Amino acid sequence: MFCQVALVLLLALSSLIRSNGAGNVCDLGRRPSSRPHSVSILEFGAVGDGKTLNTLAFQNAVFYLKSFADKGGAQLYVPPGRWLTGSFNLTSHLTLFLEKDAVILASQDPSHWQAVDPLPSYGRGIDLPGKRYMSLINGYMLHDVVVTGDNGTIDGQGLFWWDRFNSHSLKYSRPHLVEFVSSENVIVSNLTFLNAPEYTIHSVYCSHVYIHRVTANTSPESPYTVGIVPDSSDNVCIQDSTINMGYDAISLKSGWDEYGISYARPTANVQIRGVHLRAASGSSISFGSEMSGGISDVVVLDAYMHNSLSGIAFRTTKGRGGYIKEIDVSNIHMVNVGTAFLANGSFGTHPDSGFDENAYPLVSHIRLHDIVGENISIAGDFFGTEESPFTSVVLSNISLSMTNSGSPDDDSWRCLYVEGSSESVVPEPCYELMSFESSYGRAAAL
Repeated sequence: MFCQVALVLLLALSSLIRSNGAGNVCDLGRRPSSRPHSVSILEFGAVGDGKTLNTLAFQNAVFYLKSFADKGGAQLYVPPGRWLTGSFNLTSHLTLFLEKDAVILASQDPSHWQAVDPLPSYGRGIDLPGKRYMSLINGYMLHDVVVTGDNGTIDGQGLFWWDRFNSHSLKYSRPHLVEFVSSENVIVSNLTFLNAPEYTIHSVYCSHVYIHRVTANTSPESPYTVGIVPDSSDNVCIQDSTINMGYDAISLKSGWDEYGISYARPTANVQIRGVHLRAASGSSISFGSEMSGGISDVVVLDAYMHNSLSGIAFRTTKGRGGYIKEIDVSNIHMVNVGTAFLANGSFGTHPDSGFDENAYPLVSHIRLHDIVGENISIAGDFFGTEESPFTSVVLSNISLSMTNSGSPDDDSWRCLYVEGSSESVVPEPCYELMSFESSYGRAAAL
């Protein structure tokens, strides 16, 4: 009786959080405001033949439009064509608008991508120690910036970078397609993103980020490409989007080991809803493994996950510190997914030898409910650590159709150093997730 009452209370708390916490982020849904001034990239000498380099045209256009920041802002219009460019920066109170059949093409010449210092919460590049290449489209310390269009396209032409990664011939860590740093009131909408070198949309140290009706695709074989990455950012909405990636479709992060602990900026108050996700060699939605600043108050609902190595993944390891907590995932449909739920306390590497071995991560108050799955290989792998077990994992109203159901080697759930509760879950979960009175819970009470 106690377990049933506790489960009901936790689910009620879940509903309260969804209605009063992250749930409000998308309900405030912003529409790009019209700008009183507009110029075309053609006015700055750009040529849309797919061959002429237009970096200077984009840079000059943005520089010119800075003068309208105190006059209601301005729009940079990109007409139909194929506009080859290297990296360029945006400015505040700017709308970058891509018309239908407009394609911004990323240059494949590394000299057209400036090398910049690593992010302070990471201490080094993602792929290599040291610097990283600047992203194609950048926003630094901006306010009120919009990247939108009539389903125009931004193509990172990532094959060049993927080959260099696979051949270990990168000079610096790969660039991202779009990145906002220390910015607020950011909108990305109504666009198609193709072939990101690494991340497609990266918001780091940002507030109030609204990503709506975007499509992001890379090849299933592209190495460690990730779709949308809220990173040490708060008040983020991702909705009504389709993301197909080589690695993770959506990944929430907040810094790497001692650098993330020191920077101490969490990812919080995030809502993800109405998304279609495929993650060929990773997870449809992942938390971490770089989560040292903390990740909390995240709501995921109304998602379709398919053809992914895992559906929902919580990743961390000793030395990360930080936390993943207050996560609510519901109304999910999975098809052709390897592992539906993954929670791994020994995942990932360290940026260097300076991490604290005693910085144990906290993973707690995870709610997974109202989920169905078809052609699932493993229902759940939950592996915490002895020093910091995963706690308060609540499962309810879950029905998964397994590929090996009824076979002698059926091993649908595998659990170690985790405790929680469940109700109406098929196949039946492991013992540690069937009651609050798990082996860990009883030992802690003694």
